[in-house]
Amino acid sequence: MLKKISEFLRKRLLLILFFSFVIGISVAVLSNKAIEYTSTDEFCASCHVHPHVFPSWKLSSHYDNKGGIQVHCVDCHLPPKGDGYLVEKARLGIKDIYGMLTKDSAEFNWEAKRTVEKAQHFTYKASCVKCHANLFPLKLNKEGQDAHLYYTQNEEKLECINCHLHVGHYDPNAVHASNSDFGKGSGINQTVYTEAAKVEKFTNFTEMIPGSTISFSMVAIPGGKFKLGSPENEPYRKADEGPVKEVEVSPFYMAEVEVTWDEFLVFYGQTGGEGRTTDTKSAVATGEVDAISGPTPPYGQPDQNWGLGSRPAITMRYETAETYCKWLSQKTGKKYRLPTEAEWEYACRGGSQTPYFFEGDPKKYSKDRFMNKIFGADTTNIDRYVIYSGNSMAKTQKPDAVKPNPFGLKNMLGNVSEFCSDWYAPDAYSLLTDGTKDPKGPASGTERVIRGGSFKSEPTDVRSAARDFTNDEAWMRTDPQIPKSIWWYSDCNMVGFRVVCEHDETTGK
Repeated sequence: MLKKISEFLRKRLLLILFFSFVIGISVAVLSNKAIEYTSTDEFCASCHVHPHVFPSWKLSSHYDNKGGIQVHCVDCHLPPKGDGYLVEKARLGIKDIYGMLTKDSAEFNWEAKRTVEKAQHFTYKASCVKCHANLFPLKLNKEGQDAHLYYTQNEEKLECINCHLHVGHYDPNAVHASNSDFGKGSGINQTVYTEAAKVEKFTNFTEMIPGSTISFSMVAIPGGKFKLGSPENEPYRKADEGPVKEVEVSPFYMAEVEVTWDEFLVFYGQTGGEGRTTDTKSAVATGEVDAISGPTPPYGQPDQNWGLGSRPAITMRYETAETYCKWLSQKTGKKYRLPTEAEWEYACRGGSQTPYFFEGDPKKYSKDRFMNKIFGADTTNIDRYVIYSGNSMAKTQKPDAVKPNPFGLKNMLGNVSEFCSDWYAPDAYSLLTDGTKDPKGPASGTERVIRGGSFKSEPTDVRSAARDFTNDEAWMRTDPQIPKSIWWYSDCNMVGFRVVCEHDETTGK
C-alpha cells in the first residue's frame, strides 16, 4: 500500500513539475514577446502623442543617414539590456500609463519639454556609448575632436545630449555650429539715427543709438536712502540678504527694460566678427576696449529660437555686458554701465520695503504650502508684475507682458536675472555701515552678483532682496570650442542685463 502511494505521489510530482516547466517556458516566451511588442516604435507612438515626436525622428540623423541605420525609441530612451533595462522600462511604462489616463496631452508645453534639463531624465548616456563606442572616428573634424576630447576629460559632468540634443529629433531651428549668420539684417528699413539723445535736465529720456534705427527708454531714478537687504522675519529669506543696512544712493538713470536683442544686435553688428580679440577680460580691466572689439559668432542660437526683437538679450557673459556698456558710452557720449547691487535693489523696490514692490505674500505663492499643492495658489497679482515659472511658458517674454514698478521699470523681478557690477560675497552687507553712500561691494571676488529672478524662478525667489551670483564654470560646461568663448555662455539662458546711465554734466546735471 505504501509503495503504491509513494509511486502515485512521485508521478503526481513529476506531472506538477512538467506543467510548471511548460507554464514557466510559456510565461518566459510570452513575457519576451510582450517586451518585444511594447518596445516597438509603433507601440511607443500609441502613448507618446507629442505633435513633433515621430515626424522629427524620421527627419533626424538617427533615422535618415548614409548608413541606412535606424535608431529606435528604446535605443535612446531606455538603458542597454543588462544596465537596468527592465526596471526602467517598468518605471517609465507605469508613468506613461498614468499620464495617458489622468492628463490631457493638449495642455502640455511640448516646446519646454525639448530642453536638455528635461531630456536628460529620458535619455541614457550608456545607450549613446553602446552605439558610439569610438568617439574619435577617422572622419571626425578638428572641432569634433576638440569637443570629444573635452568630453572625455569631463565625462562625469556631461551628458551626450548637452551637445547632441537634436540628433534623435530633428529641429530645423537648432544650430550646432558657429553661427555666423546670427543677427544679420535687423532694422535695415528704418530711419537711422545720426546722434544720441541730448539730456538737459534730470528727467526720463529716450536714448537713440547713432548709426542705427534703435532707441530705448531711460528712467530718472531720484537718489535717496533705503534699507538694503531683508529682515530676518521675511519668509524664505536667505542668510546672504542681511544684515539689513540703511544706505544712500545718488540719482541715476536706469533702462526701463532689460537690454533687448534689438539693442544688443546693434552692438554685435557694429563690433562683432570672426577673429576679434579674445583677451576681453584684460581689455575691460584696463579700459582699453576700443568700441571695435566685439563678440565672435555664437555657437548655436543664443535666443533659443524664442525670438529676438524686444525680448531680453540672453546667453552673453558678464564681460560681454560690460563691453556693451563701454561701447554704448562711446556711441552716445554718456557714461553707461551696469548697476551696483545697491542701485539695483533701490530701483527695484521703488520705495517699498516689503518682499515685493507690489502686494503679495511669498508664503501664499509657495508650492511648499499644503493648500497650494491641493488647490493651487491665487497668483493673480504676481502675474501682473513678474514673468516667472508660473506664467512664463518656460521662456522669456516681451516687456509688454507685465506692468511697471512704482519707478516705471519693468521686469525687475523676473523674465531674466540681471548682472550687477559688484563682486559677490555672502557677507557683503555685514561689511557695510549704516549711512554708506553709493556702496560698490567687495573690492575683489570670483563671481559677480546677479539680481532679480528669471522665467525659471519660483515666486519665493523673485523677492526684491533675493540675491544670486554667476556660476561661470557650470554655465560654460558644454561649450565645445577650444578655447571656450569669452563672449557667450553655453549653459545659461536665464541671465541678461540692464544698463544705468550716470547723472552728470552730460545728462542734465
